[in-house]
Amino acid sequence: MAFKVDLNSAKEWKKTKDFLLSLSVEERRQYYRTDSTESLDKIPVWTPTAGGSEPNRYQRNEKLDGKISLYSGDITKLEIDAIVNAANKTLLGGGGVDGAIHRVAGPLLKKECASLHGCETGEAKITCGYGLPAKYVIHTVGPIAQGGVGEEQKKALRSCYKNSLTTATENGARSVAFPCISTGIYGYPPEQAVHEALATVREYLDAHHDKLDRVIFCVFLPKDKELYHQNLPLYFPSVACSSNLA
Repeated sequence: MAFKVDLNSAKEWKKTKDFLLSLSVEERRQYYRTDSTESLDKIPVWTPTAGGSEPNRYQRNEKLDGKISLYSGDITKLEIDAIVNAANKTLLGGGGVDGAIHRVAGPLLKKECASLHGCETGEAKITCGYGLPAKYVIHTVGPIAQGGVGEEQKKALRSCYKNSLTTATENGARSVAFPCISTGIYGYPPEQAVHEALATVREYLDAHHDKLDRVIFCVFLPKDKELYHQNLPLYFPSVACSSNLA
C-alpha cells in the first residue's frame, strides 16, 4: 500500500519526511499548503549597478553573476531548495517569520524540530519543509541585540548566515532564501544587520560559488528593501563601480 501523507497530523514525521524528500518538485506540489507559489525562475536576478557615493567593499567577481536575488514578499511561498527560519532557541515556533513558516509547514515541522533538542545562537539545523513549497527549512537563532551591538552580536549574526549556507550546501540545496535575521523583536538595527548579511554571503560565495545557484534576500518591510538596494552594490559591484575601490 502506498504511503498516505497527512500534513495536518503530527504523526509519522519520519516516514513523511523520507517520502516527501524522495519526490521531485512536480510530485511534491500536490502537498503544498500555500495558495500560491513563487518558483525560482520567476524570481528576478539582482544585477550589479554602477553609481553610489560610498566606495565598494569588494572587488567584482563575475562568477557570482546571477547568484543573488532581492525578493520582496512572503518567504513561505518560495518554491526553492531551502528557506531559512529566524527561529528561537527552542525551535518550537514563535512569532513573525518563525510562526508563519510553522503554520504553512504544518504540525509535522514542530514534531521534527522537537527531535533536534533546540539550537544555540549562531548555529543552524535543517528539517524537511513539509507543507511548504521549499524542500528544506534551515533554522538558525540570531543574537539578541536590544542592549546594543558589540563584537559578540556581530560575530553571532555572521555565524547565522555562514552556518545556514554551510548546512544548505551539505544537504545538496542549491537555492536558499534568508529573511532579515534578528532585526525584529531581537532588536538588531536593520541598517547594521544588512552589512553582516551581505558580507557573510559574499565571502561564502567567493569560496563556494560552485555549490550554490542562488541566494535570495527575502524582505518584507519597505525600509529593508531599500537598505538592500542601497548596499548590494557595495558587496556585489559591477565592472563600472569596481574602480571605486582604493
